[in-house]
Amino acid sequence: MKILGIETSCDETACAIVEDGKKILSNIVATQIPFHKIYSGVVPEIASRKHAEWILPVVRRALSEAHLSPSEIDAVAATNRPGLLGSLIVGLTFGKSLAWSLKKPFIAVNHMMGHLYAAHLEQDIPYPYIGLLVSGGHTIIAKVNDFDDLEVLGTTIDDSVGEAFDKVAKFYGLGYPGGVIIDKLARAGDKRAFDFPVAKIDKKEGHRYDVSFSGLKTAVIHQADTFLKEGYEKNPENICASFQEVACRTITSRLFRAVDDTGLKTIVAGGGVAANSRLRELLFERNDLTCIFPPLNLCGDNGAMIAGVAYHLLSRGEKSDLDTTAFARIPQFKRGLQNLSEFGRR
Repeated sequence: MKILGIETSCDETACAIVEDGKKILSNIVATQIPFHKIYSGVVPEIASRKHAEWILPVVRRALSEAHLSPSEIDAVAATNRPGLLGSLIVGLTFGKSLAWSLKKPFIAVNHMMGHLYAAHLEQDIPYPYIGLLVSGGHTIIAKVNDFDDLEVLGTTIDDSVGEAFDKVAKFYGLGYPGGVIIDKLARAGDKRAFDFPVAKIDKKEGHRYDVSFSGLKTAVIHQADTFLKEGYEKNPENICASFQEVACRTITSRLFRAVDDTGLKTIVAGGGVAANSRLRELLFERNDLTCIFPPLNLCGDNGAMIAGVAYHLLSRGEKSDLDTTAFARIPQFKRGLQNLSEFGRR
């Protein structure tokens, strides 16, 4: 079964064709970074306009590289939540129109399901496991029972980790996207130069696995001098190394709590921040755990992860109506058991 997957939730216009939920026949990602770089962040209006401009050529290229005609596609899938509403509408509308014109099934997919599925495109991973979703908009720790069945254990109570990276980079004029630049500069810095604080969250109030990055971000931006250790220089490399260290250890401390409490020894990561080199190092230091990351080209937004999820939904007879709409947020993302397929098609 060959499924064409479209992803336009933020600033990448992406389309991929995946066979049987595993074999990637093509995977095209057109990035808008040069258009948003001057603003040090994504401008929603620019993003949606570029999606409208690029979606057709990107889909055509995906078909060409897969050596397929549109009629040879078995179904069409597109992200419908969460993300920038204008951007989502472009991909969703195109996907529904394409499916209608080809008389093929259409499947709307939750973006979060896609990121957690990305690693499954490379290898078979048995359920259950602890899922770590870290991106520009989300930081989530969950027990994953199936591709669309997870128990959210913890999340950020303020900024996502990716958002914190971008804001720190913007303040210091380092460039965009912040995560990639900070990761690179951190390799030339000393992570011991600054003793930045770790947010203290009351574990007794249902926040045992939650994280917070707002205070860390504020300390790095406005109070860096206060945390500079004697004998060290205040340079971008040291700031980045120290900030990245605390940010990553904040995540792993909560993640390891989830591992200890559930007894699950497999961690599967997804999202753009899953490409961070220091986060990967900290997880691989745990020899008692199996830590699985998607390849770098599947950490960010891509159509392959959307097509992969859609295959499993369609395999059990589920598809979306053509009046399916887009949603910027997922208010249902609360602690407890969640069946995400319900949120992906309505």
